[in-house]
Amino acid sequence: MAERMVGKQAPRFEMDAVLANKEFGKVSLEENMKNGKWTVLYFYPMDFTFVCPTEIIALSNRYDEFEDLDTEVIGVSTDTIHTHLAWIKTDRKDNGLGDIRHPLAADTNHVVSREYGVLIEEEGIALRGLFIISPEGEMMYSVVNHNNIGRDVDETLRVLQALQTGGLCPVNWKPGQKTLTV
Repeated sequence: MAERMVGKQAPRFEMDAVLANKEFGKVSLEENMKNGKWTVLYFYPMDFTFVCPTEIIALSNRYDEFEDLDTEVIGVSTDTIHTHLAWIKTDRKDNGLGDIRHPLAADTNHVVSREYGVLIEEEGIALRGLFIISPEGEMMYSVVNHNNIGRDVDETLRVLQALQTGGLCPVNWKPGQKTLTV
């Protein structure tokens, strides 16, 4: 039986990554926490696929909005940093990513994908999981869906903003609307 993650401390991670400047580096939850940042951690199945670039590019295109919300965005697959870099260096018209504004991390040993409950063991790839983690390291939001379906950046931003209100947000709450009072 799967164990609940929301409301608990998120599994800590440090992974090799291709940074936005196309250099190799590291990303870690501890670093984001130390800097008082929220974390949007999303997993995708593989580089050089078809749905994945639509999501990665859409998240990158909205990066300023995440940055304005003191949030670091990190994409993760089980591919290597070298494959990530090759995909970034591939033009978008050729199913590449081109320049993106957030890091892509490499979970080649599958530890992080397994800890976050998104690893398809028999295939060695991740499901599409998205997690929002507070600056204190608490897992605030978790959604996992089938690999055939891309995620909605507007909804990710809406949920992040709702969580940052610290209030009770009713159904269909949108940024700028009042929260509920008790």
